[in-house]
Amino acid sequence: MPSAPIAVGDVPVFRRTVTETDMVLFAGITGDFAANHTDEEYMRRTVYGTRHVHGALVVGFMSTVAGRALEHARPDGLVPVSLGYDRIRFVRAVFPGQTLRLRYEFVTWDPEELRATATVAAFVEDELVAVGTHVVVWVPADPA
Repeated sequence: MPSAPIAVGDVPVFRRTVTETDMVLFAGITGDFAANHTDEEYMRRTVYGTRHVHGALVVGFMSTVAGRALEHARPDGLVPVSLGYDRIRFVRAVFPGQTLRLRYEFVTWDPEELRATATVAAFVEDELVAVGTHVVVWVPADPA
């Protein structure tokens, strides 16, 4: 049974200011041209008052902090593989020009299953804007 490749309680952090360019490129790549992300005039008439960032783009930044947290977690010929994100919730809107601070906190390690979970959370200033659980499993680096 390998020791934990991560320490429960470790909290890597990633910061990123979301730009107009990020939003335009993300809309183009995904085809998500919903008015709440692309139509400023329309959004001025809503409670938001302006366009907001795609939630899936915020999840992409969650994946960035996860990748950075796991890049050196390769013990004994094992590599981490994401099994996905559970219970993602968008608590508040993120607007262009705001800086996200993403925290990735390891919560559990199961040495029998070689599986870990982590809470991944996104903040603007000190306000939570999105949160979810990341599930990771370690697999052999050499399948032979």
